[in-house]
Amino acid sequence: MKDKGKLLALLFIGSEAFFFLTLLMTYIYFRRDTLIHDSVAPHLNVKRAAFLTICLVTSSVTFMLSKKSLFKNKIRRFKIGMFITMLLAAIFLLGQGKEYYDLYKKQITISRDIFGSNFFTLTGFHGLHVFLGLTCISLLFAFSFSKFKIVTKAGINGVEVYWHFVDGVWLFIFFYVYITPLL
Repeated sequence: MKDKGKLLALLFIGSEAFFFLTLLMTYIYFRRDTLIHDSVAPHLNVKRAAFLTICLVTSSVTFMLSKKSLFKNKIRRFKIGMFITMLLAAIFLLGQGKEYYDLYKKQITISRDIFGSNFFTLTGFHGLHVFLGLTCISLLFAFSFSKFKIVTKAGINGVEVYWHFVDGVWLFIFFYVYITPLL
């Protein structure tokens, strides 16, 4: 692989995939293999989570289109695409914060029980990864205003791989945490 940024991102993502797999399997284990009642699922706002899922998936599309624009030397389109990507990521994080606040008002916290602990750990670490991705995307956006060609192919490819990973992880979280309790 010639693109070292992409290779490093893939290696990092490999380790992160195991981390999220462990968290998700823990959630699934307690949900399926115990007699403990899930105290969080009945209080989740599935419609809001679905909207936030659409925002996150759309942000992957805007990132890809933005990257294509950069490689075609259409800098204005690149900047617009990056801005929209940042906006969608920020909406996701604000929505997650609102969900946490709503759960807190219902006295559902990380220390409530195993499901509270699992939910907040899984979604909190994902939110942290969204925040880190948003930070990297914001840096790419800021660098695009520089007179120097700071936005490199390796840099944008690495961030893109990471961003798609973060989005992909959320699809699994959304399905197992928000959808399966309804089935």
